Amino acid sequence: MTPHSDPAKTLTDLRPKDQAVRVMPLGGVGEIGMNCCLIEYNGEILMVDCGQMMPDEDMLGVDYVVPDIQYVLDRIDKFVGIVITHAHEDHIGALPYILPQLPPQTPVYAGELCNALLKEKLKEHGLKPNLKVYHARSRFALGKSFMVEPIAVTHSMMDSYALAVSTPIGTLIHSGDFKIDPCPMDGVCFDMHAFSRYAEGEEQGVLALLADSTNTDRPGSCPSESTVIPTLERLVREATGQIILCCFASSLHRVQVALNIAADYNKVAIAAGLNMERNIRVAKGIGILDVPCRFEPDIDRVEHYPANQRLILTTGSQGEPMSALTRMALGTHRAVSIKPGDTVIISARLIPGNEKAIYRMINHLVRRGAKVYYPGNTPNVHASGHGYRDDARHMLNLVNPKYLVPVHGEYRHLHSHTELAIESGMLPEEIKVIENGDCLEITPHHAQVIGKIPHGRVFIDGKGVGDVEDVVIRERRFLADDGVVMVILSVDRETGEVLGGPYIHSRGFTSELVESGVMMEEASKVVLDAYNAMDHESQEESSVVQAAVKKALKSYLKKKVARFPVILPVIMEI
Repeated sequence: MTPHSDPAKTLTDLRPKDQAVRVMPLGGVGEIGMNCCLIEYNGEILMVDCGQMMPDEDMLGVDYVVPDIQYVLDRIDKFVGIVITHAHEDHIGALPYILPQLPPQTPVYAGELCNALLKEKLKEHGLKPNLKVYHARSRFALGKSFMVEPIAVTHSMMDSYALAVSTPIGTLIHSGDFKIDPCPMDGVCFDMHAFSRYAEGEEQGVLALLADSTNTDRPGSCPSESTVIPTLERLVREATGQIILCCFASSLHRVQVALNIAADYNKVAIAAGLNMERNIRVAKGIGILDVPCRFEPDIDRVEHYPANQRLILTTGSQGEPMSALTRMALGTHRAVSIKPGDTVIISARLIPGNEKAIYRMINHLVRRGAKVYYPGNTPNVHASGHGYRDDARHMLNLVNPKYLVPVHGEYRHLHSHTELAIESGMLPEEIKVIENGDCLEITPHHAQVIGKIPHGRVFIDGKGVGDVEDVVIRERRFLADDGVVMVILSVDRETGEVLGGPYIHSRGFTSELVESGVMMEEASKVVLDAYNAMDHESQEESSVVQAAVKKALKSYLKKKVARFPVILPVIMEI
């Protein structure tokens, strides 16, 4: 892969120094997602987390974004391994694309649940990595320079940890994602004693704290996961038809609450979606998740149970066009139909930027007669997994680090964390706000950014890794590589009738599409069939139409010419 950083700003001499530890984030600083950080001492390099990020709207044809690890590849003989804090995609999602670039013996350490989920995930990619399980308070060595101790923290994901990374000159603590939950669902408490042991038990104390900043601009303390229970219990108790509870598949605390309530009210919990079914199966298999109710893993058997006994667990809280909940809302789900009187509970954060799609989906659910409850109209239907301002203050006071390095958040969050630290008594020079690619050198006597390392974003397009260097280069390479196929379809806004097209144009794809009348006719028919197969309500949603057209044409072109152009459907409503 080619580094995407500015060569003029990249250090050419980054030889390791004795008595200095280096912190080098490759992602997750100044942004939400793609969490990945390198820690280096005496030339040895350790990676904490390896996450992905969803693409922005202008990243045409990109499925995922992962960090550029060129710095590691250039020093692969000194790379000692990867340690994962928890199993959210923004912390593990890049592993299927990063691991093939690393030696097969590279160790990947994770907690028991994360390890089990990674086995399933990486198996789908044909990978057999060197996975190792760690446990809270059990220290393990990586290379000659690092001793790592996982510390249990509370988060929206079960089996989440902070990491104490000890080096010969001091200990760095990486908080991972956390909040301080006094009533954790699984009974695993935030391990304050372990944090204070590092702050007070060693002569040098904690050299630096790399701390989650995501919610430091929100006052007070983050509500406990247990605050959601009375709300969900009331909504289930008052429901008369089927109940659809939507959350992230990785929010296993929320899933556990739903399963407990299903048992209390004699409901059958039914999993809708591969990720939801897989996560429940894996977590149950290792004893982390309890399933006290009747459970049906196959959504196609939903009709075997009376509507008023169903509690369907699904994903799609962000209004994704092809998600299970969106398809239910549009009446296109193969197994679940929304009926008047049904209850839909969206127990997840409405992520900024997704509001328009989410509210469109809610409108469709309401149009079908469902009662919809979500964070915008129902207090305590969701609780965040990231600590608020007081949680961050508590962590800072507990650890009492020599230096604070805010991570995991946009710049406004990092700035808010800085203000909080100054309010708590730290000096401005003891707080190091850095950017992705910065090389922060820390000693017991100073901490400063000494330059940049190669870094950037690698775009994943299907199974391709790094084929797409960035959006501008991708546009320039359309003619030389896969090219682009544009589909234009004119439809009547009121009736959904096709008024013109589909007109298909290609650039840099293949002359066959233009020259072969048969192929043009077949491609047009594929598009029309995909559009006509949708009901009128789905046809009203241009994003859903675009997704369906793209999927159908992509499948056709793959079979016909084994090529993978970027497909741009344009739906013109007249």
